[in-house]
Amino acid sequence: MGIEKGDGFALGALDDMGEGPGFRKVRRELDVTAFGVNALVLPPGLESGFHYHDEQEELYFVHRGEVEFEFGDGSTHRLGPGGVVRVDASTHRKVKNVGEGEAVLVVTGGKDGYVGRDGQLPEGEERVPGPH
Repeated sequence: MGIEKGDGFALGALDDMGEGPGFRKVRRELDVTAFGVNALVLPPGLESGFHYHDEQEELYFVHRGEVEFEFGDGSTHRLGPGGVVRVDASTHRKVKNVGEGEAVLVVTGGKDGYVGRDGQLPEGEERVPGPH
């Protein structure tokens, strides 16, 4: 597929952003400027070291595999596909792939809060029924 960029958008697949274990630089590849975002590919048994941030809150989304999150208070939590974890900037955290196959995490980070509901409909468009 490859990375495709258009007028006001960019798209691609994680496989287009690198090979093997390690980080996929989603922010760089798709020109994201409002927040940080990467993907992390972990082979079975791989564990990161503890880390924390000065300012950036992070959100981890388990896309594939089974991942154990350990926090500075000693607690551990296992999550599978669809699992989501929010971590304060100063909280020590590490991740470990505890599954038998490759694990993929999508990690976003930012600071200074939520923008709010600022979505607008272009002229002539109607809101789709259902919850918003």
